[in-house]
Amino acid sequence: MFESLTQRLTQSFAGLRGRKELTAENIEEGLSAVRTALLEADVHFELATEFTERVSTRALGSERVKGVDASDQFVHAVHGELVELMGPEDASLEFAKRGPTVILMAGLQGAGKTTTCAKLALHLRDKHAKRPLLVAADVKRPAAVEQLRVLGDRLQIPVFHKEGAAPPDVCAAGLAAAEAGGHDVVILDTAGRLHVDDELMAEVAQIADRTQPHNQLLVVDAMTGQDALQSARAFHERLTLTGVVLTKMDGDARGGAAISLKRVTGCPLLYLGVGEGVEDLDPFQAERMAGRILGMGDVVGLVETAQENIDEEEAQAGFEKMIMGSFTLEDMLGMIRMVRKMGPMKKVMGMMPGMGSMGDMDVDEGEMNRLEALFTSMTPGERIQPEILDVSRRRRVARGSGQEVGAVNELIKRFKDMKKGMKQLNKMGLGSMLGKAGKREALAGMSPTGGMVDPKAGKGPGMLGGLGGALGGGLGGLLGGGGGAAGLGGGLPDMGAAGMGAPGGMGRPMGSSPTRGQSDLAKQRKKDKAKRKQKRKNRKKR
Repeated sequence: MFESLTQRLTQSFAGLRGRKELTAENIEEGLSAVRTALLEADVHFELATEFTERVSTRALGSERVKGVDASDQFVHAVHGELVELMGPEDASLEFAKRGPTVILMAGLQGAGKTTTCAKLALHLRDKHAKRPLLVAADVKRPAAVEQLRVLGDRLQIPVFHKEGAAPPDVCAAGLAAAEAGGHDVVILDTAGRLHVDDELMAEVAQIADRTQPHNQLLVVDAMTGQDALQSARAFHERLTLTGVVLTKMDGDARGGAAISLKRVTGCPLLYLGVGEGVEDLDPFQAERMAGRILGMGDVVGLVETAQENIDEEEAQAGFEKMIMGSFTLEDMLGMIRMVRKMGPMKKVMGMMPGMGSMGDMDVDEGEMNRLEALFTSMTPGERIQPEILDVSRRRRVARGSGQEVGAVNELIKRFKDMKKGMKQLNKMGLGSMLGKAGKREALAGMSPTGGMVDPKAGKGPGMLGGLGGALGGGLGGLLGGGGGAAGLGGGLPDMGAAGMGAPGGMGRPMGSSPTRGQSDLAKQRKKDKAKRKQKRKNRKKR
């Protein structure tokens, strides 16, 4: 999400690099580029114009800081206004002091409302220790009730429905069932339409009147652009909206709705749907989202995701082995599995500083599958000692993974190149320096702007060193070749968390060079033939 917007905004800052101070004249070109980028992202013209005027006022009115480049000051001004536009920062659901908290979910058909209800229930159960009850009140769309039941069974969250009853009656009965069953959250999945009409609005208003919800959330499809703002206005006129959930942010959404919705409705963005999985619902935080839009990444979110999914000691141990050049293919397989626990690679890479501006970044998850298949087709002994992989063993690994022998040869060659590169860096003294940086028990990781993140974010350099090394040095080197050494940036405090070798993963796919693979195979066969010939000579001498 936001790839094109991030890329355009990054380009708009380039013209100010090297300038000593900001003036009305030298920022005009940058402001014009920012305005164009916002318009292309489907932000309303008036809002885009007003935004750039506020950026200009903030940038020119800010106090000059010695040693800070003019472009950095401009970025700081844009970041501050984005936070103001999309905030407040502390927006959250309102929970009832007594009885169950009622959450009414409204929106047009096709926005992903039913799925979002299940995602929200899972989030509240796992992150807030709530006991939610889902109420299926969408009787208009065929199979909507069944869809919610299937999702509820999968998540082990109960779903209430009353056959033959009108939606307001279903919701009222569901609220009574929640009180009797000891549930502290009730999520009402109401019906939608293909467009805003009086029947839809009257039904939703009647449900709100019967259940008196504490939260009335509007579910909006981010891919509908300006239409999302129009439907948001219509719902806001009939309901007392308390928040917005923006779905399908993992698609080709240009991001304008996320920037504009708060201003149009006056209601804060609470959650973002960032994938099709039931766990792909992220709480919206304006400051972190502004950082991602500007290509600064989301280091805090990256650390939180890593802490939830991977073991810090395991990550650090893998990183230390890598920089010392003592890692094996078994270690690389562990790194792959560790990083993949964090979610789709493109999402993880987008959270790393500097990666969001790569608009053409395309991480092939299929390539990751093929790489893991190669590893798992080897025996543990072969992964620990890849030098024992002779021609016959390589053929067996290729057959087991469903790939050509050239892919196995390419993997082994890149692995050897990585080890060689790591050892060379270690001889230069970088290994010990990086190891110390990774072990530092600082309270925070590096922020996108180079300062320290809020200590509440948790441990930084240790986790980020291992993660940056795995992404950049490990996977970058194996996927693209040559990313290994550069990936060590993950452990350096002054380089942030970005494993700078990660872009190496965008290189040609594993085994895509059959000529090179066949050449390696021919060399190996020649060596084996020479060994057999030498053995025969030795036997004759004896």
